[in-house]
Amino acid sequence: MLSLTDISVRIAGRLLIDHSTVQIVPGARVGFVGRNGVGKSTLFHAIRGELPLESGRITVPPRWSIGSLAQEAPDGPESLINVVLKADRERDALLREAETASDPHRIADIQTRLADMDAHSAPARAAAILSGLGFSTADQARSCQEFSGGWRMRVALAATLFSAPDLLLLDEPTNYLDLEGTLWLEDHLANYPRTVIVISHDRDLLDTSVDQILHLDQGKLSLYKGSYSSFEEQRAAREMLDAKHAKRQQEQRKRLQDFVDRFKAKASKARQAQSRVKMLEKMKPVTALVTQDVREITFPTPEKTLSPPIIALDGVTVGYDPAKPVLNRVTLRIDNDDRIALLGANGNGKSTLVKLLAGKLAPFSGKVVRADKLSVGYFAQHQTDELDLAGSPYDHVRRLMPDTPESKVRARVGAIGFSGKAGDTTVRNLSGGEKARLLLGLATFAAPNMIILDEPTNHLDIDSRAALAEAINEFPGAIIMVSHDRYLIEACADQLWVVADRTVTPYDDDLDNYRRTVLSSRGGQPASSRSRATDPSAREKHPRSRTDKRASPRQRISEAEAEIARISEIITKIDAALAMPDLYQRDPKQAAQLGKARTGAAAALQRAEDEWLVASAALDEDVGQSP
Repeated sequence: MLSLTDISVRIAGRLLIDHSTVQIVPGARVGFVGRNGVGKSTLFHAIRGELPLESGRITVPPRWSIGSLAQEAPDGPESLINVVLKADRERDALLREAETASDPHRIADIQTRLADMDAHSAPARAAAILSGLGFSTADQARSCQEFSGGWRMRVALAATLFSAPDLLLLDEPTNYLDLEGTLWLEDHLANYPRTVIVISHDRDLLDTSVDQILHLDQGKLSLYKGSYSSFEEQRAAREMLDAKHAKRQQEQRKRLQDFVDRFKAKASKARQAQSRVKMLEKMKPVTALVTQDVREITFPTPEKTLSPPIIALDGVTVGYDPAKPVLNRVTLRIDNDDRIALLGANGNGKSTLVKLLAGKLAPFSGKVVRADKLSVGYFAQHQTDELDLAGSPYDHVRRLMPDTPESKVRARVGAIGFSGKAGDTTVRNLSGGEKARLLLGLATFAAPNMIILDEPTNHLDIDSRAALAEAINEFPGAIIMVSHDRYLIEACADQLWVVADRTVTPYDDDLDNYRRTVLSSRGGQPASSRSRATDPSAREKHPRSRTDKRASPRQRISEAEAEIARISEIITKIDAALAMPDLYQRDPKQAAQLGKARTGAAAALQRAEDEWLVASAALDEDVGQSP
């Protein structure tokens, strides 16, 4: 098991973990929670041996492999499927050695180990993971360098999951995923066969995918059994008990101190007073758990209620290239108090739709009617790049209030969550959650009638997400949201719209049914998958660029032929090893494993031949249809 024994961790003079002990049993699925900045990621560094402990020890079983998400996204000319396959370093090394090995005994050892690790099914497993995270079969054949940083981080996540380490450490893995990818990841982690610890602020993931909660608060680690909802109940009960205990102890200490103060000068009572002094010294103080109140999030109320609908689209076609529109003939309306969540895989046009609604993108055709004096607030995580890193929250607000008295500017800065000295902290020194709060405040500064929120929960902790949900529900105007946080959607949205197949349609069922649909489709080929270019706008401008060539029947035939040749060579070497005259007498177990490897290789060869036949038939059909 993973044992953390009396550990203390200090960073830059700050004590993050103070003499904590936790044991995590093999096969546990643990959600790691705590406020931003308390030291969760730091503990991961310590577990990986990248950070020395101030005291205590961390014990990892000697044969355990540890896997975690790479800090940098993979890049280069290799295809996505190959990047993921190479994450299993042992398999990759054995396959490379198998190409050059000539000693029959070594060949037997290699093939036996490959059979044990089910190496021949690896491409199918890697493809299933990439598919679950939103990559089509055509995407998987493309090179990493063709994708944006966010999509390449998905590849890094796929590689980590494929390697299936004994201890899987994931730090906010949903930050680069859409709702559909998050739903698939929840299901995958819920069925992960080894030990996993995941840092997450996603309530739904913590209720669906884990069976224990590790909580870091005030330097102490506490392990709770059950889901996040169960943890909240247990913690609330513990807080209540600790508060009562602290109150009782405080009353007892007061009685003892009163006795000492009254009788310490009396000779007849001196001994009794002295004994009570000792009792006070031995009484270990108990303090009630301190609940850190989260700063609320508020959206200013619009000055005027507009006549509905505030936006109406009639037969609108929109995109970046008139010859290849992203959305076709969209008809919809938005009223004053609508709460609408947009569903659909990234690349299907959600960003195009919100840009159209925000007035940042003009339609190619159709009619867009907006209410007179409609004001729209638009929040998106990429806007972080537009903040002045050298400026403070105060500086950003002052620019919007150039002629306003200092006291009112400071009050406004405090209202968006940066009171006192926090208002003068430079943006480069703000945490991700603080930058998100600043962006929310700036996006809604002018009291808009409609607010568009594109992934607003990234970098917000659980309590801040709850504060955001409350702010959304209290806002009297319209809300359009794109989020991978199911809790936020279920808490706030009263309408679901699916953006897929180049259109927008209302979804009348609930998220539970949508989840089942997503998992069903991503068990194989993801539905409505589209090409993804490096830039999101370019991705929607050129949905057919390069992908069709890479996925052409000729290419598939070439790839299938290469796979057939590779597997045929493996089978030849296995047969040579099986032909050794003393094999069955010398090592019958190895002979049996080689036989198993031979069967697996034969099945892989059959699949490659089937793919060759399908691709050949597709090529014949293309040739027959050509003029």
